[in-house]
Amino acid sequence: MNGRFPIAMHIMTLLCASNESLLSSEYMAGSININPVLIRKELSNLLKHGLIISQLGKNGGYILAKPAKDITIAGIYQAVKPDAILGQAKNQPNPACPIGKEINSHLKNLDAEIEQVMLNKLGTTTLAEFCKKFE
Repeated sequence: MNGRFPIAMHIMTLLCASNESLLSSEYMAGSININPVLIRKELSNLLKHGLIISQLGKNGGYILAKPAKDITIAGIYQAVKPDAILGQAKNQPNPACPIGKEINSHLKNLDAEIEQVMLNKLGTTTLAEFCKKFE
C-alpha cells in the first residue's frame, strides 16, 4: 500500500476547510509535514483528475474544483489508487505448476472484488461530510 491516499485526503480536507481561500503548496506541506515537492506532485495529479484548480502568481494557490458536497471519497481514491490493492508479485509463477498457472488471475479477481466493496463504501461519503469531522 502506498501513502498517496492519506496525502490526497489531507490536501482535499485542507482545501475543503479553507472556505474557498487559495492555499499554497508550502502551507499544505507544513500541515502534512512532508516535503513541498511531494505535495506539488500530488497536487499535479489532483489537477489532472479535475478535483482541484490552481491560480498562478504571487498570491496564487489551490482550491477545490467543485463544491465539497459533490466530491466523494471514492473519487479522491480513484485519482491516487494503486494498481493492485493486495499488491503484486515481482516474479512470474511457474506456468507448469497447477497453482502457478492460475494464481495471478484468481488474485486479480479477488483484488477487483475488494476494490469494488471499498469503492461502494467510499462512494457513500462526500468530502464535505468528511471535512465536518474537523469542525
